[in-house]
Amino acid sequence: MSDVLERLAQVLDARKGANPDTSYVASLHAKGLNKILEKVGEECTETLLAAKDAELSGDTRDVVYETADLWFHSMVMLSRLGLGPKDVIDELASRFDLSGLEEKASRKP
Repeated sequence: MSDVLERLAQVLDARKGANPDTSYVASLHAKGLNKILEKVGEECTETLLAAKDAELSGDTRDVVYETADLWFHSMVMLSRLGLGPKDVIDELASRFDLSGLEEKASRKP
């Protein structure tokens, strides 16, 4: 599963320096971090709305579609900051055998 994320991360890194007129990812980078964060926020809202609709309708196709957009734009954000999916996966792995309440309590204020 993480192979797909790693392949996507490689593509995103390669497109950082591409021509913004021909690459969506390059156009986001050219507009700066605030534009990338705006897209993450937009996709987050669309994912939330799709989940609300799915609970009522039982149709989850839009939730999957919007979550893919959210993950994509989150990965563009990570790439902008010199991070990738491995950083997130490593963090998730470090939380195994730790209850969510314990993890939350261990955070610095």
